[in-house]
Amino acid sequence: MVRRLDDRATWLVSRAHLRSHRLLQEAFAEADARPYHYRLLAALEESGPLSQAELGRRVGLDRSDVATSLDALGRGGFAVREPDPAHRRRNRVSITEAGRAELLRLDAVLAEVQDRFLSPLAEAERTVFLGLVARLAEDPGGGHQST
Repeated sequence: MVRRLDDRATWLVSRAHLRSHRLLQEAFAEADARPYHYRLLAALEESGPLSQAELGRRVGLDRSDVATSLDALGRGGFAVREPDPAHRRRNRVSITEAGRAELLRLDAVLAEVQDRFLSPLAEAERTVFLGLVARLAEDPGGGHQST
């Protein structure tokens, strides 16, 4: 590591992000799933049926990523698209019972990743860290999230 960067928050956060991203990708790949799938299923379970556009906005995904992920979730029987009765040209997406079961399975995968990522911290430090990083993740400038 370059000493000049030792106390640079942006450098350290970027390195932590790379580590967390790698842990997530590996764990979800082992579970034969994708992090996008988890995000979409969690949003549907929490909010109920949504249009594809609204779903994408809720989870911060591009329309093409939403469409591709929903195709995979549909093939797995985890989500269904149906015509929106209020808007004939729109589809509404809903989570299925199989999707709820998949979400619970992936909750366990994500919990394991959280434990691995936060393992260098004591329990009290984890609470402080999560509070601080949540504040840093807020965007006071009004930009949009990338993940």
